[in-house]
Amino acid sequence: MQFAPSYATMYLCYVLLFIPPLVGLIFSIIECLWVSRININGPEDKVDKVEDGLVQVDKMKEIASYIAEGANAFLAKEYQYLTVFIVVFSVLLALFVSYYTAISFVLGCLTSILCGYIGMKIAVYANVRTTNETWKSLDKGFQVTLNAGTVMGFSLVSFSIIALGLLIYVYKNFVFKGVMLESSIYKVIAGFGLGGSSIALFSRVGGGIYTKAADVGADLSGKNEYGIPEDDIRNPACIADNVGDNVGDMAGMGADLFGSLAESLCAALVIGSSVLSLKEGSNANINHCILYPLTFCSVSIIVSMITFFIVTRSVKVVEKKDVEKTLKYLLFVSTILQSIAIVVIGYFSFPLSVKYNVLKEIQRWKIIVPALVGLWSGLIIGFTTEFYTSYSFSPVQEIANTQKVSAATGIIYGLSLGYKSTFIPIICLSTTLGVSYGLCDTYGIALAAVGMLSTLCICLTIDAYGPISDNAGGIAEMAGLPSEVRARTDILDAAGNTTAAIGKGFAIGSAALVAFALFGAYASSANLRHVNILNPWVIIGLLIGAMLPYLFSALTMKSVAIAANSVLNECLEQFPLILADKQKPDYDKCIKISTDASLRQMIVPGLISVFSPLIIGGLMGKYATAGLLVGIILSGIQLAFSSTNSGGAWDNAKKYIESGALGTEHCKGSSAHKNSVIGDTVGDPLKDTSGPSLNILIKLSAITSLVFAGVIANNFTSRRGGPIWL
Repeated sequence: MQFAPSYATMYLCYVLLFIPPLVGLIFSIIECLWVSRININGPEDKVDKVEDGLVQVDKMKEIASYIAEGANAFLAKEYQYLTVFIVVFSVLLALFVSYYTAISFVLGCLTSILCGYIGMKIAVYANVRTTNETWKSLDKGFQVTLNAGTVMGFSLVSFSIIALGLLIYVYKNFVFKGVMLESSIYKVIAGFGLGGSSIALFSRVGGGIYTKAADVGADLSGKNEYGIPEDDIRNPACIADNVGDNVGDMAGMGADLFGSLAESLCAALVIGSSVLSLKEGSNANINHCILYPLTFCSVSIIVSMITFFIVTRSVKVVEKKDVEKTLKYLLFVSTILQSIAIVVIGYFSFPLSVKYNVLKEIQRWKIIVPALVGLWSGLIIGFTTEFYTSYSFSPVQEIANTQKVSAATGIIYGLSLGYKSTFIPIICLSTTLGVSYGLCDTYGIALAAVGMLSTLCICLTIDAYGPISDNAGGIAEMAGLPSEVRARTDILDAAGNTTAAIGKGFAIGSAALVAFALFGAYASSANLRHVNILNPWVIIGLLIGAMLPYLFSALTMKSVAIAANSVLNECLEQFPLILADKQKPDYDKCIKISTDASLRQMIVPGLISVFSPLIIGGLMGKYATAGLLVGIILSGIQLAFSSTNSGGAWDNAKKYIESGALGTEHCKGSSAHKNSVIGDTVGDPLKDTSGPSLNILIKLSAITSLVFAGVIANNFTSRRGGPIWL
């Protein structure tokens, strides 16, 4: 292939880099305006005829306002903690790394905060409108939920690409032009990924503790003590529970995947700028080659828009199977179209071959294939997670059958399922790592990580669908809407549970690949040519690293128990007066308890994530830090998959029993159902707090090590690779 002059290729690169996210933002605004124009007035034919129609509409609005106020209260409190953290950590970066790394860090933080804020706002805005439209028909309710999800998905990816692209453009063309090597510039830009992941720590860990404290508290006080559903308007924790869905599953998941995207791109840019160069006489543009992962991620926004229009206009939602079919088609079609985009962008970004590490030559197809392998690996991991957590398949059905006997047998089966469910994802990740490294060394691993995340617009759209539909069902229950409305919201919610499981598997798999990519970037930045397993400092790091995910999980689980106990005590104190009609539920108290407890309890797990690589690096040097990262990744992945899948399986085993699939003698209120509620309550913090939070530990420790690699290698490591004090 003959290339155009380098300036033309670079011009095309910037067009592909900035135009798609701008289009994505416009699309998000259009979808947001569409949702906002929906009037909350119920179906005209039913509100006029039903005596309580207007009362129910007013009740819906009132409940939605409570949820919005609770979400705002959490955000306001969280931003206080965030401000202190950002100021302190940016000062540390400025002092020990560089001022410009600190600027990158702050920009990453602010972008993540903005994306989380938008996601939370659209969720609390769309939930009541979903309830309103579902009252009219299943199809209308589904449209609102999905369109609201696109606001989160497309705005997050668009903002992240624009922010990172502008940072690269300004640093390369103005701040460091002719002053710093290309590879050194991208190491400074890696602070952007650190900022994104740091905010994810607050949103994912703090949000996870909040949502499960409220959920477990509502379950234990309502179902177990008084036989009252968690979404009963009389339950003081019901509003906090619905706020928690947005805090943990909306803002938390969004921040987590934003961090993954930012970190994977930073790792690919750092490694690519260090190892890629052009052959003599080539008229290609090396900058276009280096920016390849960022370019195909940007183009994925257009690909996702095309996917959205094709699928939503091809499938008419009439019954439950249509909802799940539409969501799965979105994932599958976007993966196919993105595969084409990766190949086409790769064809125009690279000549037939480039130099790798100066000495080696590597063909163009060897750079493209790792991104494709990562992309399809993510889809397989997601659907594997669904197999182990959906009640449409035998693993969850087996758990439900064992719960006829006792809660203990159900828990034993659930733990077994979680351990077994790690097999296929780990084989997938191992294959991806092997193929990617074999073709393109550590750069291939980074490309695989970016490839896995290149359908993030659609994945986030579907992830956002879950908490919005869950909230819609809660509002329908609390507002006392007709049973057919609740039946429709249950259909939407059931599909949301399935896609949430796929999203969690995808998030863990992407976190693993991102962490391995960041490890490769750390090794490059710290000048580690080989990490010898026989080196005692590496072994020490491995042992400590393998232990940290267990310590982290223990702390987050205990935090949920402490916070849930506080919510439970508050509910038990209020219930006697509420049931005697002597007092109205005080929702604000439960919201305040959940907010304060979640943000306070996340401090220690957060400190472990950020400072463990710095402490180990300072005390034992760069090889011990390398061992630490490998240990955290290896044990963290297994624990994250098993915890998340066990919890998800227990949750859906309960729903399977509630659906009446085991017969009328084993439905709601039966001993089997009570046993399943116990399993679900145990699994809640596993699937929504400890499991997903491990993503943050894995990634944040790796990106922190990368940013501080030079400090650890130059100031705290001896010539023999051990600690400086020996």
